[in-house]
Parts: sequence; structure tokens; C-alpha cells
Amino acid sequence: MGPLSARLLMQRGRPKSDRLGKIRSLDLSGLKLLSEHLDPKLLSRLTQLQELDLSNNQLETLPANLGLSHLRVLRCANNQLGDVTALCQFPELEELSLEGNPFLTVSDNLKVSFLLPKLRKVNGKDASSTSSQVENLNRELTSRVTAHWEKFKAALSPGEEAEKAQADFVKSAVRDIRYGPESLSEFTQWRVRMISEELVASGGAQVREADIPERPPKAPAAQEPRARPVAVKRPDDVSLSPSPNKRVCTSSSVCVEGSAPGSDDSRPALDLEPLHFLQCHSKNNSPRDLETQLWACAFEPAWEEGHAGATSQTVATCGGEAVCVIDCQTGIVLHKYKAPGEEFFSVAWTALTVVTQAGHKKRWSVLAAAGLRGLVRLLHVRAGFCCGVIRAHKKAIATLCFSPTHETHLFTASYDKRIILWDLGVPNHDYEFQASQLLTLDATSIPLRLCPVASCPDAYLLAGCEGGCCCWDVRLDRPQKRRVCEVEFVFSEGSEAAGRRVDGLAFVNQDVVASKGNGLGTICLWSWSQTWGARGKQSSLAVVVLARLQWSPTKLAYFSLSTCPDEGIVLCGDEEGNVWLYDVRRLLSQQAPLPAAPQAPTQILKWPQPWALGQMVTKTMVNTVAANRTCTYLTALTDSNIVAIWKRQ
Repeated sequence: MGPLSARLLMQRGRPKSDRLGKIRSLDLSGLKLLSEHLDPKLLSRLTQLQELDLSNNQLETLPANLGLSHLRVLRCANNQLGDVTALCQFPELEELSLEGNPFLTVSDNLKVSFLLPKLRKVNGKDASSTSSQVENLNRELTSRVTAHWEKFKAALSPGEEAEKAQADFVKSAVRDIRYGPESLSEFTQWRVRMISEELVASGGAQVREADIPERPPKAPAAQEPRARPVAVKRPDDVSLSPSPNKRVCTSSSVCVEGSAPGSDDSRPALDLEPLHFLQCHSKNNSPRDLETQLWACAFEPAWEEGHAGATSQTVATCGGEAVCVIDCQTGIVLHKYKAPGEEFFSVAWTALTVVTQAGHKKRWSVLAAAGLRGLVRLLHVRAGFCCGVIRAHKKAIATLCFSPTHETHLFTASYDKRIILWDLGVPNHDYEFQASQLLTLDATSIPLRLCPVASCPDAYLLAGCEGGCCCWDVRLDRPQKRRVCEVEFVFSEGSEAAGRRVDGLAFVNQDVVASKGNGLGTICLWSWSQTWGARGKQSSLAVVVLARLQWSPTKLAYFSLSTCPDEGIVLCGDEEGNVWLYDVRRLLSQQAPLPAAPQAPTQILKWPQPWALGQMVTKTMVNTVAANRTCTYLTALTDSNIVAIWKRQ
């Protein structure tokens, strides 16, 4: 498509007219328009235009001087927009569509709400919730910038140049003022700069809390969620945060049990404070739904280049027909994806590099979710849409995981007793995936947990199965594309334990594996290198056990354990709603032989009392628990539809 012409505008405009100034509605969708094709001189002649459709084009930006001052409706879906600040030229805009622009983030949604005070609908949904969130953020940021200004002034020396000092103030405010979740940092820094510059321009006069015109009051909600002051949740996400007068106890003597008497581990227990209890997976958003079971959670890795020590506070959870992406600090549900008729069992993250049609490289997170229907849905989290579906298995998918070394390689494990390795490939310009099947691994029983071997993830895959723990050779330079189990691992609890279910499996470090299920009441720590080194040509191997950890004596299954390798921590829930935490660094550093008796947990994180949840939850099982890489945030999922979040103090 070349530059626009007056003739084309009159052909596509409504009502039909030979004068551009009389057109009120214009459809320019599907013309493969680039940003440079939008000629401001031509479009500014559309003086009465109220509705403009630019969807399904290739726009990366909008020109800043289109002159459409009467525009009420703008559709820009399915483009490649990466910035929304040019929308401020449309102050009368009431409806906006930005779906299918994969480089726009939740911060851009907030910018839109701030820049367009008359906006009523975004992507067909009511914009009032986002507006409230923007107003709260703006109020807090204004207060913090003002306080920062007072401290900055007090530290100034009398001879400092005013102009330089003001510039330094803006820089320091943008650098030092942090508030809200990491996912909103782009918006908060953008607003901090604006507020700081306004404060400087006014000569230090008090900045008003918001430059946002007052909006009409909302009708009172049927049920207002109780939340922490900084956590503005969507109306359909019910908060179960403790009430102020009945704060959940966090002292170690009541809510956290330390190591059992006689334990030689003198390391202090983690100081974890309960932050949020959410019911964001409820059927029909009902707070009475205590039956939806939640199955898996995974923290988004910190992909930022140059921030090797960075850690994420964003967690994905799945259960029922929903996948939720939650900011742990505020408890805000950043995104919710629903698939009616589905029941999600597993989620996993990766990050892909895509190239736009203009040749720009972009890095974005993709969340894979799968469950009952045997489909893998690939969710572009920041843009908030499903960008691909893989019909992976005819039966339910129990679990999935990405390769730690190949960002597009995904393992799926199904109730059809097969594990398949997929290559998702790099999405095309329309952000569509063309997945291909690389390997099929046959199991003798249902695979429940997948774990690439930490020291050689491209060579071997471990799986905890209904019938035990198995290993496959997954090297792609081998000719066979369909393979049987290479080795079955045998645990030494006794002959009656052979073939027993392994429903928990994770690497503690590059060598040590934590597994659960082969021995009642224990979690086993064993060495991959020592076990594999004794293999020879055997198809069955006795694991070299390093230690055992004391766990609940329950006979119930499917409590998934997880690890935090950076901290040397093993975590597992139980049938009483507790979270068992083990700091195993000291244990693994001891010289052999290690103690034969199972080692007590470093601490047991107790589930709060029922009154703390505002619900009569008398008993709940923690199906799975996960922590981010520094164990700053811990998330636990229950069989009674509650997402619990703790923070390390």
C-alpha cells in the first residue's frame, strides 16, 4: 500500500461525499498501512471525523499531528504499536481498540487511561476499573515526589545553580522513587518524570494529586473486595486479605514452626509474612466457590539483560477454566485468561525474540498452559491474548515444561502415557506459531512431573510417573524419533516400594534431586551423578540416597514439591494446609555418612485460622507451592480455590 489519497478516503468514508470535511466515519482497515502512510496534511482535512478504523495494518506508531480533534472512536487492533503517547491528541476519544498489538503492555493500558480522560471503553470493556487504578497510583506517586522534593531541597547547598539542581532533582526522582509492581514500572517512572517536571516548572509549588478530570461516580458494587491500600483489584477478583483488627499472626511461635527439637540445623527460620489470599479462579466470580481446585503455579523468570540477579514477583496460577497472572507485591491480578470447558493443570514460562516487519527485535514472555482437553495454549501475557494453540494430545495433559537451554522447546506429558517434545518455532509477523514435533517418549505409566537433568538438560529428561521415576535420552542428534524409557530408578525403602508413584520431582542444585512419593512421610534427596555413574548397561538403577526429609505421613497423593536452587530450599504442601520448608544447604555440605534418620523441616508455615480468610475454610490442602529464585515471594495453591501469597521479611 502506498500513501493515502483523497480519492481512497472518499471511497472508504461514510457518509458518501465528494468532500473530506463531511466524512464522519472512515474504514482504513486491512490495507497493510505503515506509519509513514498516514499523511497528517491529508487526514487533517477530515474535520468532522468521529470514527476511524486502522485495524489489521502494520502501524508501529501514530503520527503526533493528525488533527482529528473530534474523534470519538478509534480502532487500532492487530498492528505493531509499541507506544501510546500519541493518543493524547484525541482528547474527546470515548472508545478505543488496541487488541492484537503484542508490544503494548499493562503500563500502556494505564497510560491510555491517564491520557484520555473521557475514555469509556477499551477493547470492548468498561475502562472505569483501570481509571481507578491510575488515580490511586497517581495519588501515591504525587505524594512521594513531593516528599522527595522536600528532602532534595533540604540537602541543597546555598551556592548550587538552580537550573542544574532542578535537572538533578528530576533525574533523582525517576531513579529513586519506586512504587507498585515491576510490571507497572514503565508507567510509574513515566508519571514520576511528568510530576517532577511539573513541580520544577511551578517553582516548587504543591503539585495537585492528579491531572485527571473527575469522572462520573460509579454505581456501588454488590461486594467491595477487601484489599490492602495499595492493591487495587479488578472487581471480579475477590480478595480474602486479613481484616485490620484480625491480622494474621506471623510470629514463629504461632504461625511458623521451626525445626523439631534435636535438629542440628541452627539456621534461623525464614521470616514470611502473609500478604494476600485471593479467589481469582472462582466459577462465575463467586466468593462462595470453595471447590475449584488449583493445580500449578510458576514465577515468571527475570529476563532483563544485564540483571543476572534480578528476580520476578509475577506468578502465573492455573485451576478450573482460568489462568491468572498475579503481582505478588500488590495482589493485583494483572491478566486473566479463561477457556470455557477447560480445566488447566499446568503452566510454564519462556521468553522469545521476535522480529517486527520493520526489522526491530523484541523480547517478550510467553506462558504455556495446558490441561484436561489436551491442548497447549500459548499466551502472550503482556498483550493479553492467546497467540497459538497446539493440539498436543488426545488425552489430558498432566504437566509441561520448557527446556532451560532452548527457549522454543516444550515438553508435554499426557495421560496417554506419552511425553512429546515440541519446537514452537519463532512466531511469524502475525504472531502465529507453527509448532513441530521433535520427539515422542513412551512411558509405561502416566507421567506426572517433568524435570530436565540440571547438569545436561539437552541429553536427559527425568519424569516422576504413576509407576515410579524414569529417564529418557532426549538428544536430538540420535536417529530415533520415538523412544522408550532408558532407565527406571529404584528407591531403597524396600521391595514393596518398587514401582510406587513419584508425584514430586525437582533439582535442588546441579546434582541433587528431590523426589517424593516412594516413601511415606519422607522426601528423598539423591545424587544424579553418583546414580548415573553406576549405570553400565542396566535398565534399572538404585538411586544413591544422600538424605531423607521428614514430611507428612499422609497417604494422599499429588502434592507437588518445588525447589529454590539459589537458596538451597525445598518446599512442599500437605493435606492440612501447611507448607513445609527445608533449608538443605548445610545438610548437603556435611561429610558422609549423613544422618540416617529423616531430617526435620527447617520450618512449617501454618495456614492461617479460618477467620483470617473471612470464610469458613476449616480444612484445605496445599496442592502445590512455588517461590521465586530468591525466595522473596512464596505462592501456595489449594484445593479450596485460594491463592495464598507470602513475602519474606
